[in-house]
Amino acid sequence: MNAPFNPGRASHREPFVAFVCDETTAEALRPIAVELGWSPEKVNKGGLRNAVHTLSVSASPNVLFVDLSESGDPLNDINALAEVCEPGTVVIASGQVNDVRLYRDLVASGIQDYLLKPLNPDMLREAFTHAQMSLNAPKLADPGSDRPHCAVAVIGTRGGCGASTVATSLAWLLSDKHKRSTALLDLDVHFGTGALALDLEPGRGLTDAIENPSRIDGLFIERAMVKASDTLSVLSAEAPINSPVLTDGAAFFQLQEEIRGAFECTVVDLPRNMLVLHPHLISDVQVAVLVTELTLAAARDAIRILSWFKSNAPQTQVIVVANRVQPAAMQEISRKDFEGSIERKIDFLIPFEPRIAAQAAKLGKPLAEAGRSTKSLHPMAELAQRVTGITDSGEREEPRGKSAGAGKPGTKGGSLLGKLMVKMPGKK
Repeated sequence: MNAPFNPGRASHREPFVAFVCDETTAEALRPIAVELGWSPEKVNKGGLRNAVHTLSVSASPNVLFVDLSESGDPLNDINALAEVCEPGTVVIASGQVNDVRLYRDLVASGIQDYLLKPLNPDMLREAFTHAQMSLNAPKLADPGSDRPHCAVAVIGTRGGCGASTVATSLAWLLSDKHKRSTALLDLDVHFGTGALALDLEPGRGLTDAIENPSRIDGLFIERAMVKASDTLSVLSAEAPINSPVLTDGAAFFQLQEEIRGAFECTVVDLPRNMLVLHPHLISDVQVAVLVTELTLAAARDAIRILSWFKSNAPQTQVIVVANRVQPAAMQEISRKDFEGSIERKIDFLIPFEPRIAAQAAKLGKPLAEAGRSTKSLHPMAELAQRVTGITDSGEREEPRGKSAGAGKPGTKGGSLLGKLMVKMPGKK
């Protein structure tokens, strides 16, 4: 409901409308409305039901106050309101249920605030002041900007290599350090950790989108996205594992399209099986960050995924990131041998920092934020800088060259790595 909006349309709206359930609430609202220059006659009776009926046939105001006291299912009723409420409206709700879970669910659904009754003047002034600040704040995806949208997909070669950790950190860096409105789209519907890593409840937005692709629009995006900060929002899910996701991928593609219009950057945490099931998701992605570990299995799958991009998405710039890198004596494959097998350099190498990783998990912060003062994690920031450099210039960079000895198997006679290099396409 607090979606990106058109200022021209907002100028034709009422500045304020309220729908309350009782005269006591109306009497509390009217003097505050007068203080703020709003008409006290815009305080109507009928609560949420009247709000839905009225807004289905008339324009939405800039600030909408709704009383949920007579609602038996506040969350579902707010969703019904979202169906008729135009983008750009700031919604403040009030009610008698004192439940922190309800508060979080309502805020996640798109309202700005939930006020517990009985209402007092200071509480109302503060809520309406924040609403006005929200309306006057710079809007996401400023259409006057010439900067192209930044679309990044983060893909892991193997489960457990830390692709989601990199995706979350990259999204945070783009939003916090590069000051860009950023959406993190976690497409692991059953086991996604995008919201969890930021200490957020994922909500039902992603599963609702899959079940009802026709509902996806700017208003839906604003209601479904969970805010991690003023410039970072997340769309993630924890769908029941006994409910398979049946989709042709149209919902995922449409989500990307709508997010593109609302944010300056999109970071998609893309499970590798999506390349097989829904290859069209890469069509508008400028940069793919391939996250890998230095193991034999990861080397095999890195070769296969790099080959897939070369054949199916040559327009996408691929950046290879080795994550959770152990000291040389503990590596299954050396960096040199790994680069030789994939026939290109690793672009960024991120060391394994278990203490910082544990601290980040406990605090509900991205690894890049928890380890911002740790020198070994600076490649995270360099990765964000590389991504913005590529997307802003619109130019494709060539891979950073083949390493010495690339394509020359047999440096370790009879080794599994040598056999792998012979077996894979293009290896002789």
